[in-house]
Amino acid sequence: MIHNDWDDILSNEFSKPYFKELTARVKEEFKNYTCFPPISDVFNAFRLTPFNAVKVVIVGQDPYHNRGEAMGLCFSVPKTVSIPPSLINIFTELKNDLGFEIPKSGDLTHWAKEGVLLLNTIMTVRMNQPLSHKGIGWQTFTDEVIRILDKKPEPVVFVLWGTHAKSKKILLSNPNHLVIENVHPSPLSSYRNFFGSKPFSQINQFLTKNNLKPIDFNLNQKDKL
Repeated sequence: MIHNDWDDILSNEFSKPYFKELTARVKEEFKNYTCFPPISDVFNAFRLTPFNAVKVVIVGQDPYHNRGEAMGLCFSVPKTVSIPPSLINIFTELKNDLGFEIPKSGDLTHWAKEGVLLLNTIMTVRMNQPLSHKGIGWQTFTDEVIRILDKKPEPVVFVLWGTHAKSKKILLSNPNHLVIENVHPSPLSSYRNFFGSKPFSQINQFLTKNNLKPIDFNLNQKDKL
């Protein structure tokens, strides 16, 4: 299904009755409604960030529900799409924290390839209906993914922005890991200490301290030439 080490790690989960019911429900939803992300992109986060490569987990809620925006990575949008407000705030904090200019694109594929698992806990949605797939089984699946990641012996940073993401802290108990909690970067809450929180430098300081290569958060391609 995923074509990397996640297939073996999640094989037991894929065989459970709830996941088979979830799969059938998702297929039915995509057949009868316009849903996002495209069915081929639903597991993008796992494909782009193999289990053994995960250094950071950013927890989102559900995909963007407007046409053309969702791409299977939380907060990320394709290069051709305008950058959503929450992501603009993330980029603003990135500039304030690490000094990188705000990118012209909201595509976070580079972060995923650097080892940042961009995980929406609800992985599909109907068009224009946020949280429409909340009760169909995705959260059972992604809660187990978070538990599995918590068991990694290598240090991992879990980034929990907003009430929904912070509710997942109960799944985390490994003292080897770092948990960063804050308000959601949306315009409704970002003014409450999101700006100035320096999550990106916290992540890289923790990784460096644990002898792991820091994440290259720079999304400006001209700086990579």
